[in-house]
Amino acid sequence: MVANINLTFEEMWEKIITCDRKYDGLFFTAVKTTKIYCRPSCRSRKPKKINVEFYHDINAVEEAGFRPCKRCKPEIGHSPHIEIVRNIITFLVNHYKQNVTLKGIADQVGLSPFYLERLFKQETSETPRTYLEKIRIDKAAHLLKSTSLTNLEICFEVGFQSPSNFYKVFRSLKNCSPSEYRKEFQDELD
Repeated sequence: MVANINLTFEEMWEKIITCDRKYDGLFFTAVKTTKIYCRPSCRSRKPKKINVEFYHDINAVEEAGFRPCKRCKPEIGHSPHIEIVRNIITFLVNHYKQNVTLKGIADQVGLSPFYLERLFKQETSETPRTYLEKIRIDKAAHLLKSTSLTNLEICFEVGFQSPSNFYKVFRSLKNCSPSEYRKEFQDELD
C-alpha cells in the first residue's frame, strides 16, 4: 500500500480552507509560527499560507517539533478500523484516474468486497464509490480553476468513463455544471 497521497501543496491548501473531512488522517497541516499541527477538517482560524507545511505522517510532524491542536485533536484515532479506512482512502486518492472496482480495492487492502464496503460505510457514512466520485469532482474542480482543459478532457483526466455521468455527478455535488463552475470562478477573479 502506498503511504503518501498524491496531492500538490495547492490541493492540500484547498482542503484545509474548505475543512474537508475526507482527507483527515491522510495529511496534517503544521503551522510554523505556532508550532501546532491540525487535521485538514479543523475549524480553527486558518493560518497564512506561507506559514504552512504539510506532513503525511503524524510521527514526522511530531518529530519536527509540532504539538497537536487542542481543538481537532489529530493525535487521537477515532476507531480501531481507522488504519484500514485510511489505506482505502489513500488508495482511492492515488488511483482516482484509473477504473477502480470494489474488488480491486478489496484485493489491495486484503478484505472481502462485502466487508470492505460495510466497514468503509460504517466509518465514513459513504460507499467507496461515492467517496471516489467526490475525490474525482474535487480534482475536476481544481482543474477547472487552474487549467484551460475542456470539460471533456477534464472528465477523462479525472477518471470518469462517461461524460454524462461526469456531468450528472458534478451537478449533484457542486450544484452547477462544470462550465458554470468555471465561469463563476473566473467572475470572482475579475
